[in-house]
This record gives sequence, C-alpha cells and structure tokens, in this order.
Amino acid sequence: MKFVFQILVTLLAAINLLLAWPALYRLRQPTTLALWGIKVFISAITPLLFLTGVLTAIAGLALNWTPAIALGSAGALLFLIHIIAVTRAPDSSTDFDQAFGPDWEKRLPEESKAGFLPRRYVFRLPATPDPVFEQNIVFYTIPHTNRQVLCDIWQPPKQVKRSGLAFIYLHGSAWAVLDKDFGTRPFFRHLANQGHVIMDIAYRLFPETDFMGMTQDTKHAIAWMKANAAAYGVNPDRIVIGGGSAGAHIALLAAYTDQNRQMMPEDLASADISVRGVIALYGQSDLEATYYHTCQHLVTRSALSQKKKGESGGMPSWAQKSLGKDFHRLGFDKDAEPGILAPILGGTPAEKADVYALFSPVTHVHPGCPPTLILHGKHDILAPVKAIRQLHGRLTQAGVPVVMHLIPLTDHAFDMILPKISPSAHNAYYDAERFLALLA
Repeated sequence: MKFVFQILVTLLAAINLLLAWPALYRLRQPTTLALWGIKVFISAITPLLFLTGVLTAIAGLALNWTPAIALGSAGALLFLIHIIAVTRAPDSSTDFDQAFGPDWEKRLPEESKAGFLPRRYVFRLPATPDPVFEQNIVFYTIPHTNRQVLCDIWQPPKQVKRSGLAFIYLHGSAWAVLDKDFGTRPFFRHLANQGHVIMDIAYRLFPETDFMGMTQDTKHAIAWMKANAAAYGVNPDRIVIGGGSAGAHIALLAAYTDQNRQMMPEDLASADISVRGVIALYGQSDLEATYYHTCQHLVTRSALSQKKKGESGGMPSWAQKSLGKDFHRLGFDKDAEPGILAPILGGTPAEKADVYALFSPVTHVHPGCPPTLILHGKHDILAPVKAIRQLHGRLTQAGVPVVMHLIPLTDHAFDMILPKISPSAHNAYYDAERFLALLA
C-alpha cells in the first residue's frame, strides 16, 4: 500500500513540475489560441501549484521516497521563481519616481490608501462592499440612426468617500469581438472601493465601424462623462481613460489626439475632450509592428474561408454551445477575423503605410499628452514589447510623465484570468490604483 502512495505522489509531483514549462516558456508566433490560454491560466494559478509542489515534497518525506521529494521540491522552486518574477516592481528607470518624483507616495490621498493593496501580491484580493452598479446606459446615439452606444457605470459603495475621478474603460476586443462587462468585475469593484467612478463602454467594433469610429466613440464617452460629471460626483478635469489590448490601443489614440481635428467628431469640434491620464494594459502602440509581430504577413488564407459546416465566426459548434447566449453578445458569430488588421485598414502596411501610421498612438506623441501608465507582459504574444518600449521612449523625450511596468514571464491579457488570485493581476492592480490616486 505504501508503494501505491509513493507512485501516486510521485505522479502528482511530476505533473505539477511539467506545468511549470508553460508558465516560464515564452511562446513564439505563429502559435495557437489554446497554447496562449494554457500559459495565461497556469500563470494565474502558480500560487496553488507552488503549494502543490511543497505538499508533494512533504508527502515524499513522510513516505521516505526520494523521487517525490525531488520532483515536488523542483516544482515548488520553479513556481516560487515565477511568483517572485511577476510580482516585482517596475525597473527604476521606468517607475513612479521617474515619472512623478521621489515624493510621489506622500501625495497619495489618505482616503484612497484605505482600499489599496498593501503589497504587490496578496494571495487573494480582499472582499469589498457592493458598489452602485447601473447597466446599459446610453451615452451616444449614432447620427441619423437608432444605433445606441451603451455603457455601464460603477459608483463607489455608499459608505466610501468619492475621489472625484472617473475612469473610462475600453474592453479588449481584437477590434471585433467581446463586450463591456466581461471579466472586469473584480478590477472595477476594487477601484470603486477607492472612491472612483468607472464607465465601462461598449464602443462599436469592426466591421460595424473602423478605427476612426472606435476612437470617436471613445471621445463621445469622454464628452458624456464631462457633461454628466456633477451627477456622479466627478470632477470633469479628473477623467482618466484606459483599457486592455485593443481597448488600450483606442484609449491611447483618443487620449493623444484630443487636439487633432482629423480625429475629432464634427459635433465635438469645440468640446474639451482632454483627459487627466491614460492606462494601457498590453496595448498596441504601433500597428505596423503589431502586423508583423503577429505574423499577419504569413497568413495566406482567411480563417473564415476554412469554416466547416456548423461553425460560426470561425468557431466550432461546441464552443458556441459552451458560450450559450454570450456567443452572440460577444460577437463570435461575426464574419470577421479578430485582430486581423488588413481588412480594417484596407490593406497591408506596404500598401497603406500612412493609414497604419495614422492609427498608431506612437505617431501622435507630443508634449501635451496626458500622464501614461503602461502595463505590459514581457512575453506578450500579441502586442510587441519593442513597440511599447518605443512609445515609452518617445513619451519620455516629449517630457510626458510615464510609468512603464514590463512584467517578466507574463503574456497577453494576464489580468483577465482568475484575477482574484493571479500574482501578475495583483501587480497590475497595485500600479493602477496608485496611478489613479495620484491623478485624483
């Protein structure tokens, strides 16, 4: 019987050790969505896997079985290395001291500090009181149509003092899919508990609109929040925008072009749509770099042209059934390929170089850009790190306060999977909450 337990513990320790490979390994393009999903999921649960390694090593000691001790200890060590790496602070050359001065922590409002994470990793996000949550508010109607653009509003819990700051968030979308209120509730609850108002917008996506339409939807959201600031206890001069992935790309574009007449909706020509700051979570800053980083120049056949009977939007029928009613809400039944730039921009970078440049945030950097927080994984498979470094460099040269945190061993959308326990998500929350508090 003892031998059976020795084998079972050894097997568990070996499997646990093998799971360290996706967490530590950097994926290369071209790759599959499944491999990316495995990597992000395993990275999120590394604390549990670390504990599994420790427990199997202890069990090996109790059973006097060296293979289990060795495998369990090795797994625990590798996952501990991962946790330490993904919870480190930004490099000193790109941190808050450089952007806001060495005394920045002294300027943080005391009322916001009460809801801060005490450390960059807390094992599990603390519970918060329920915020005031309103869904499907119309903030803009497309002219000459009945098409309404919606948002959700998260207000602080009634017992929490308001900061006066509003955070307008644009969800990740690959510019074609997903929707507001998808995977972001822990983040919004956390920020609302610090007194902030969150406006989660369902901006239009491709093929309904293009990058100009997405950017202009965002500017209408800014104008709407400024017009309704008093109703939500918000200072109209304390509005921050941000987002994840494609949402971060559009947020950066809107923030950096508040004076650009070409990018301005006609009905907002005389409006003030400047913002206090912008937060980019794994966003695209240079679309030409994104095009080549994601190997779109190697794609010879459309994924949609390969659809099989019973598939919709390039997804198999089993995936549609698993999503249920959310399959349509999240846009997976569209005949559009998420993340593919040529259809949106009318061609490749070689054919449309000026268009790729126009819709790249790095093109629009100038001294008047708002303070910027960049949160990005060093292993990002979809948004090139090199382009983000270039954006940081240009902002710094322009004299714009910018914090850039490149998180080691971390891939795209790292904050969306199990954020309540994910070490990399906690690290991002730690920076975001302090950035917002400084601007409040």
